[in-house]
Amino acid sequence: MMSAGRRSNPSLQWRLSWKLSLVITVVIAAVILGLSVYATMVLSPNIAMEQEVKSAVAGAIERNRQGQLALKQTPALRSLIERNEGLWFVAATTDGASLSHGTVPATYAAIVPLVHLFHSADIRGASGVSEIASVEDVATPIGEVRILFGGIAGKGWPVLTIFKEAYPIYLSLLAIALPAIFLAVPQIVGRAIARVSDVADMASQIEPEWRGDRLPVAGIPKEVAPLVIAFNGALDRIENEFRKRRRFLIDAAHELRTPIAIVQTRIEGMCEGQERRRLLEDVARLARMAEQLLDFERGSQTADLDETVDLIDIARAAVADLAPLAIAAGYEMSFHGDAMRVERKGDSSALRRAIDNLIRNAIDHGDGHGTITVSAVANGEVSVSDEGPGIPADHQELVFEPFYRVVPNSLGAGLGLSLVKQITEKHGGHVSIESGSNGAKVTMRL
Repeated sequence: MMSAGRRSNPSLQWRLSWKLSLVITVVIAAVILGLSVYATMVLSPNIAMEQEVKSAVAGAIERNRQGQLALKQTPALRSLIERNEGLWFVAATTDGASLSHGTVPATYAAIVPLVHLFHSADIRGASGVSEIASVEDVATPIGEVRILFGGIAGKGWPVLTIFKEAYPIYLSLLAIALPAIFLAVPQIVGRAIARVSDVADMASQIEPEWRGDRLPVAGIPKEVAPLVIAFNGALDRIENEFRKRRRFLIDAAHELRTPIAIVQTRIEGMCEGQERRRLLEDVARLARMAEQLLDFERGSQTADLDETVDLIDIARAAVADLAPLAIAAGYEMSFHGDAMRVERKGDSSALRRAIDNLIRNAIDHGDGHGTITVSAVANGEVSVSDEGPGIPADHQELVFEPFYRVVPNSLGAGLGLSLVKQITEKHGGHVSIESGSNGAKVTMRL
């Protein structure tokens, strides 16, 4: 479910990157189009037709047998003339030879003999002159030809013409700009939100027992900072509630000790009998539950893990203290250690509670017979095994959950193995179970 949720959430970096890249691309396209429009305002109105005129004349001009210039009636020239009745032009070679088509306006008649001197020109805007003329240079089979033409101003699509002719410029620009945009923008956006990713990683590493841990706001974009502040506020409220719950459980467990002790004293003063034994068992169960609650809360507060502890010594002491209880319950008890010392960094009192709970769990569920074996080996493993009926396979993971009991009417609150797991994981280790019909073995690996 979590992985599916993550796949459904869009990437902020990706969304920002492609949207910014698209905006920049659109801006570049708009600039190119805007420049094309502007060019139509400053360039000759003949620009939309100049390429067609140049092409038609270049394909039609030739020299006849006498060496004079002449025009062939090519389809291109014929089509150009038919579609533009007012078209006139003068074509001249660089040596001064020329020919003309159409009626050259009187205004430009004086420059007809001089056309061969112009390479290109935009002739317009003189006072009292409305005719617009242009001079363009074109390569032909008979050599370079200069063409003076007019009578077609405003025809065609000047913007498209400029756009087509300017393609070497804008295509080169796009070829350089687009890869840079689509490569640089994701990098820029990624760096801008990198701090958000760092804070998200910090949030994923916050553990329930790490009191006071909060996410930093420094360096977070101001649009995201309220979310971080709200998250820190939620952590404050959760921690306050957790502190209240912990105080309640500790106080309740402590307060239960006194009435339990009073009741036990009064029951012990009763006459021997089956009722007395049952009452003592019930009181023992209450006392064990209260003690396990205290152990569980103390385990959640384990903080000093820098003490150097000897696992052999702790395990041996636990066996010595609980051996009378095991023997009274019908078991034999043994201890095996394959080294003189096995040192680790940790909380000695917490580790002692964990081993005590393993032994007590074996006493409670070993079926009252066989041997309870406690082993501590050089690789940091401490294990407790019994010869009871074992733990069913479908219960083996559940027994580490708080308040879970394989046998509903067993002593304790179902916190023993949960406490073992809690303490072991705080020491950087893990717990495992091996179980069969000939007993169960629970191992702490530190």
